[in-house]
Amino acid sequence: MENGEIESTDDETTPPPPTFTGRQYRPVVSHDQVSIPMSPIEPVPPPGIQMKDEGSSSGGAGSGGTKSESKLEFFGKALVDLLGVRDMTGEPAPSSPRDGEDVSITLGRQKQSGVKLGTMMGVFVPCLQNILGIIYYIRFSWIVGMAGIGGSLLLVAFCGLCTFLTSISLSAIATNGAMKGGGPYYLIGRALGPEVGVSIGLCFFLGNAVAGSMYVLGAVETFLDAVPGAGIFKESATPFNGTTEIVHTPNIHDLQVYGIVVTILLCFIVFGGVKMINRVAPAFLVPVILSLFCIFIGMLASPKNDSARKDGITGLKFATFRDNWGSEYQSTNNAGIPEENGAIFWNFNALVGLFFPAVTGIMAGSNRSASLKDTQRAIPIGTLAATLTTSFLYVISVLLFGALATREQLLKNRLLTATVAWPAPVVIYVGIILSTLGAALQCLTGAPRLLAAIANDDILPVLKYFKVTEGSEPHLATLFTAFICMACVVIGNLDLITPTITMFFLLCYAGVNLSCFLLDLLDAPSWRPRWKFHHWSLSLLGATLCIVIMFLISWSFTVISLALASLIYYYVSIKGKAGDWGDGFKSAYFQLALRSLRSLGANQVHPKNWYPIPLIFCRPWGKLPENVPCHPKLADFANCMKKKGRGMSIFVSVIDGDYHELAEDAKTACRQLATYIEYKRCEGVAEIVVAPNMSEGFRGLIQTMGLGNLKPNIVVMRYPEIWRRENLIQIPSTFVGIINDCIAANKAVVIIKGLDEWPGEYQKQYGTIDLYWIVRDGGLMLLLSQLLLTKESFESCKIQVFCIAEEDVDAEELKADVKKFLYDLRMQAEVIIITMKLWEAHSEGPGAPSPDDSAKAFVGAQRRVAAYLSEMREDARREGRAELMADGKRVVVNEQQVDKFLYTTMKLNSTILKYSRMAAVVLVSLPPPPLNHPPYFYMEYMDLLVENVPRLLIVRGYRRDVVTLFT
Repeated sequence: MENGEIESTDDETTPPPPTFTGRQYRPVVSHDQVSIPMSPIEPVPPPGIQMKDEGSSSGGAGSGGTKSESKLEFFGKALVDLLGVRDMTGEPAPSSPRDGEDVSITLGRQKQSGVKLGTMMGVFVPCLQNILGIIYYIRFSWIVGMAGIGGSLLLVAFCGLCTFLTSISLSAIATNGAMKGGGPYYLIGRALGPEVGVSIGLCFFLGNAVAGSMYVLGAVETFLDAVPGAGIFKESATPFNGTTEIVHTPNIHDLQVYGIVVTILLCFIVFGGVKMINRVAPAFLVPVILSLFCIFIGMLASPKNDSARKDGITGLKFATFRDNWGSEYQSTNNAGIPEENGAIFWNFNALVGLFFPAVTGIMAGSNRSASLKDTQRAIPIGTLAATLTTSFLYVISVLLFGALATREQLLKNRLLTATVAWPAPVVIYVGIILSTLGAALQCLTGAPRLLAAIANDDILPVLKYFKVTEGSEPHLATLFTAFICMACVVIGNLDLITPTITMFFLLCYAGVNLSCFLLDLLDAPSWRPRWKFHHWSLSLLGATLCIVIMFLISWSFTVISLALASLIYYYVSIKGKAGDWGDGFKSAYFQLALRSLRSLGANQVHPKNWYPIPLIFCRPWGKLPENVPCHPKLADFANCMKKKGRGMSIFVSVIDGDYHELAEDAKTACRQLATYIEYKRCEGVAEIVVAPNMSEGFRGLIQTMGLGNLKPNIVVMRYPEIWRRENLIQIPSTFVGIINDCIAANKAVVIIKGLDEWPGEYQKQYGTIDLYWIVRDGGLMLLLSQLLLTKESFESCKIQVFCIAEEDVDAEELKADVKKFLYDLRMQAEVIIITMKLWEAHSEGPGAPSPDDSAKAFVGAQRRVAAYLSEMREDARREGRAELMADGKRVVVNEQQVDKFLYTTMKLNSTILKYSRMAAVVLVSLPPPPLNHPPYFYMEYMDLLVENVPRLLIVRGYRRDVVTLFT
């Protein structure tokens, strides 16, 4: 309907019941059976699968009847509907197969033939290869020599506890539903939101790419140590701690050249896809396990003769164990060779940064989540098994290395593992090289898939080039990862690369722990992880350990990594697309809102804590374009009622009609209204109701809208200026009904006259804001004027308060009282007292409005009221009634009282025109509708009040104060 018309039509004919199609349901009628007869239950195959019907005959009719009777239906819908699984998310339901089983719901589609991995090859082996990397083989004995046995055990326990707690958090999140590609990015993004997920995910991608360069450099360094003649450039020679003994290290240029070549070769393997990697993985892992076995055999069978002691290898002796128990931190050069005036001084904090990459790699399995058969089984078991296995190995190695060789040998011999290995060092060299290359291969495999997963979520448009289709290999992302890896290889210094990797990995681990902490603490109904061995306190401890380790290593690197993540977060929030993932922050906001709502209680809010919560009635008394669901100036005025934009507005509208027919239209209109108020940058929510007419819809809104003390307290609407021009005779009764509903519900009312001329955000206003304070309203009119002054458009205005006083009141005394009251309220305003004598003089003195301004309007109103009264009497006489009726209700008309109301509003209008003709905005008290007066009469009173006033706010408070004198 247009222009606010209210129509009421009664359909005499009942429409036929809707036919059942799709998801519609036939209404239950009186002759329906109470029980539903069901045919015998027979299996129903999903679409696309043919089942042999043994009881069907060869005839077409018999066959068709058998098929229809074999379904178990409930109101025409199959009880077990496989398509319903897909309807929940709009995506194929992921499978959780049993051991050795590969299950998928195909629903008529061909099953994808992609390679799927189990727990061993998909998680445990990649994690083991990443954890058992270069740090263990060529740095671990050096760490024992620098920190001592006690410090090394503390170091392993400290770092191992961090990764163990992170593995528990990872297991809990990974078993809380289906998991797509992206590993930790997918988990963090869905738990903490797309901004946090993308920022930490990109940092983790960089960490994996840089870690690949660390493993490549370790493999090349080992190869050059084993085969010194393979170096292209001359080796570097460094004296050991100021002695004459010379320690040879590979030239940095050899590391760079060989590192780039090895990276390119690994890329070719990665380009072969998951199938190629699975074939190559055992070739890398078996020699590693064999080399570890040879190291332990060599340490247990190490020689104890004099010649071996000269080399510093004492064998497993308690005396050596005792000598190496304490730490001996000292300075070294960039190659790790002790020097008295070395560039690097090592302490426990620095060793944490060097050793921590040796316990990273726990995400290697989750990075390949898209290639796993069953993520909910493989990730927890494989990750925790790899973590516990390597931690136990590190503890045993600390004890054996500490009892095996002197401290000098531990610090000098970077390849002590090869020196003591049985039967020959070559086994260890091969094991080290294959171990590091396997770890590098896992990094070059997981990092591109992580980047592709971020790109596929389409949050950042700049990453669109790295998108891949499901089942395809991320070739472009692999090339980009290889480029980053080669750029870090050019640095050539292993000890400078590891702290950078550590920061990125710790940042990711902290995100995983915080995600689990938040989800576990909120305990939403959707939080049902299969992994039960977790608690929010463990996740909080894990996150705290991650942050502590970051600052222990280097506060400068920590600040840089956090700044990088913050910049990415800010960039995603500005440039990224919204991703509604139902993250944990939304649950936190919900829980916080509930707690705050309960803390507010249902008691009345103290005036110090009172905030306007306007209910903006969007339905205009006039026409708007079809694509504009709310008058744009209503949104501007809603912002004027908030101090610094803080507060909530509720935009409501009513659609006339039947709810069952217009429910979808109401949802669409609500979305459009919400989008529009967001476009107008107005903090608020949108609500649309369907009702037979506007009056009933508004009455339902005013009674039910809001919760507790978060219910709207002010109703804001436009004054119906068009009702007489458009001859809309239904508007008076609707308008008066809305005002009476607000009074009954104890809601304040603000009616805007001249809404089309209301200034925009940047339209500067000058002059005054005039208040005609006639009745006590709890200070609402005063507060509204102060809120208007906080807006840029009204900040240059001044406030004038006009008080209409009785004739026998002392004007000066009243003025002093009002000024004192305003002073105590911290409000600056000029006070003007108008007594009844002055009021009478205004209409006759110089500067009084001309008869065309107020008196002519008064005469016209009297004439229209008399004509309407005559019509009511004629209707009563024609129908044989003694009482008068208006809009279906009994009314009592006292003509003398009607004239008095008309005269009062005319006098107030003439006063406004005299003092406030040039005011920026005028505020006046809203007179309540007189009892038993026809709504048409009240509209005449109001029209006379607002006559010729261009911009007017008609305000009515409610039965409580909204301002206070006290602090």
